[in-house]
Amino acid sequence: MKIFDKFKNIFKKEEKEEIEKYDKGLEKTRNNLLSALLNLNNNHKIVDDEYFENLEEILIMSDIGVNTVMEIIDRLKKRVKKENIKTPDELKDIIVDEMFIIYVGGDIITNKINYAKKGPTVILFVGVNGAGKTTTIGKIAYKLKKEGKKVLMVAGDTFRAGAIEQLKQWSEKVGCDIVYKENADPVSVMYDGANKAKEENYDVVLIDTAGRLQNKIGLMKELEKVNKVIGKLIDNAPHETLLVLDATTGQNGISQAKNFKEITNITGIVLTKLDGTAKGGIVLAIKEETGIPVKYVGLGETQNDLKVFDIEKYIYGLFKGMDDNG
Repeated sequence: MKIFDKFKNIFKKEEKEEIEKYDKGLEKTRNNLLSALLNLNNNHKIVDDEYFENLEEILIMSDIGVNTVMEIIDRLKKRVKKENIKTPDELKDIIVDEMFIIYVGGDIITNKINYAKKGPTVILFVGVNGAGKTTTIGKIAYKLKKEGKKVLMVAGDTFRAGAIEQLKQWSEKVGCDIVYKENADPVSVMYDGANKAKEENYDVVLIDTAGRLQNKIGLMKELEKVNKVIGKLIDNAPHETLLVLDATTGQNGISQAKNFKEITNITGIVLTKLDGTAKGGIVLAIKEETGIPVKYVGLGETQNDLKVFDIEKYIYGLFKGMDDNG
């Protein structure tokens, strides 16, 4: 496929391990999606309305999201007409191409962390319980430590039993400092953390927050207070507010993203457990429905398996082998 040749040319030799992670992590989704697409192509000799109806169903089943799928189908129909495409085989490349275009959508997509120009960079993590917030903080701390950064964890989730203990275990495992207080007001813990980071010249502060969305107004007020308190201590903090979503929850993750977006300024999404779902199309749906970029994806259990999100590697992992089987 021409588009895959283009991607292969983009990938550097040192990215081989990363590509393999995407390849393995998206295996469940790819197996489902590819077998359905190949069956579709084998059953249709021409691209007609019935073909598009079946394609629509396949894409929706991959959790790409109804609105996103409708847009992809519309764009494909226009290209079929304009480029006089007759057979499903000619359309393979274009399906992949349009998914890439839809994600980028004319935006300058950044998967980079917005580091502070001076002083510590503060990253706030939000999300419902069970999404993998604390584990994500541990894995990002590990990643940053490997890059030579001085990292401080702040246990701002003082509500969930075991949240502080879990973060303490990660701080020991990774070898970075932690600020915590049992049964304390979360904002006071975060204030202490930001203060320590500023005074002791930390590069990055990773702040855990309580994972509750039931009381939206209460959470909104708490996050406003957090932003205000931290912002007074450290210029423009928090520099990132990352929403952690569990990919296996599918469309429910999009609802969570919309709800959190109403509450606070979400700058990026961490999509955990992408390797555990056959519906990895959720990445495209999240961006299309919320406009928030995915910054990290979880592609396995180990601390090395949280990867900076890369749309080219993702699309490659999703459709790799489509041409071989066609």
